[in-house]
Amino acid sequence: MNFRKGQSREEPEINLIPFIDVLLVILIFLMVTTTYSRFTELQITLPTADAEKAQEKPNQIEIGIDAQGRYKINNQAVSFLDTATLADDLRRTVSAMNGVNGGGQPDPVIIINADRAATHQSVIDVLEAARIAGLAKVTFAAQAANRSR
Repeated sequence: MNFRKGQSREEPEINLIPFIDVLLVILIFLMVTTTYSRFTELQITLPTADAEKAQEKPNQIEIGIDAQGRYKINNQAVSFLDTATLADDLRRTVSAMNGVNGGGQPDPVIIINADRAATHQSVIDVLEAARIAGLAKVTFAAQAANRSR
């Protein structure tokens, strides 16, 4: 029963452009919110060792400088006249350490323990004496600051 004679009937169309827009928004949302796991690391089972930790202390010389400018090498007070005498004291300490350890030891590490009130020149004198003595491995000891104030 066609009551409209002479008029052709249009077929309904589904507009796909809004449908595609909604799908693209959903796809972007899924891509942004998805977490990706990366398995780029190697799965390695490392061997175990049953040996005890070495009790040997590394070859080191501790130099202390107090606020008055007095020096101690391995807790033994030394008199400071100039950097050359301090370098001689360092060489004697190294040779004494090599005599105790059997010689052939690598150069010791110089650890400078300077009081915070010690002068900058005192620390520079120790660095210069280490250079004259031929000791290149130098480090500084520091105390962690207490931040709970």
